[in-house]
Amino acid sequence: MNDEQLQLWVEQISLQFFGRPFLHQVKFNHRLRATGGRYFTKSHNIDISWKHYDQFGKDETEKIIKHELCHYHLHLLNKGYKHRDADFKQLLKRVGGSRYCRPLNDKPNQNAYRYQLKCFKCEATYLRKRKMDVSKYVCGKCKGKLKLIPLDYIPDS
Repeated sequence: MNDEQLQLWVEQISLQFFGRPFLHQVKFNHRLRATGGRYFTKSHNIDISWKHYDQFGKDETEKIIKHELCHYHLHLLNKGYKHRDADFKQLLKRVGGSRYCRPLNDKPNQNAYRYQLKCFKCEATYLRKRKMDVSKYVCGKCKGKLKLIPLDYIPDS
């Protein structure tokens, strides 16, 4: 699907579920990861996450489009268009839009430890996610020197 097809699809959803035309621009944004879409209050344009469409398909993307169209139509009608507003929540429920988008699976495991610090003196170990300069730090138990060891695996704890 390209931006022109997306534009037609959003216009069709707008008429079918909201009874009002969508008169602005919508396009795919290939950089959106944490959110499924964005509505811009100044230009009234909408961005839709390409990654969400690619990973979850048309059904999930249609829910995201409905969510963004709720912001769009309520803002143009000078009603509560923000997530916390009752108007927004009621319209979103009525049209069947998603409150939250599903998280993408393309992120690396952020909870994985990548380094281990080992004390030369007491042999205490510390797990780290980020690399650090061991010359600036000492062991928290005995004040001994530390050694940085890269991990090739993810430990259980």
